[in-house]
Amino acid sequence: VQLQASGGGRVQAGDSLRLSCAASGRTFSNYVMGWFRQAPGKEREFVGAISNYGTNTYVQDSLKGRFTISRDNGMKLVDLQMISLKPEDTAVYYCAAATSWLPSRPSQYSYWGQGTQVTVSS
Repeated sequence: VQLQASGGGRVQAGDSLRLSCAASGRTFSNYVMGWFRQAPGKEREFVGAISNYGTNTYVQDSLKGRFTISRDNGMKLVDLQMISLKPEDTAVYYCAAATSWLPSRPSQYSYWGQGTQVTVSS
């Protein structure tokens, strides 16, 4: 499956942003979809994931209440809605596809998008 992330940009603290990841190729519902982020000089960090049909979602505790993951299997899209953004949310955001739940480590993902930059200024 090929993944293309989009929607990043430069925003002010407190703003909202919605990232999208478009999939093509194999059956989208075969995959658990995850979001990661990587800030300069830091390791790739797990943001959260959504199960094959959206029944289960998981967002890491520090981001709960601000970040929400959703998917539309008909459109082959998975979204990351971010609100109340903070400067520490600045990172390149990646979507990825895995085949089992709950994949929280990068090594558990088979396919990756190219990343989209999110910059939050204070």
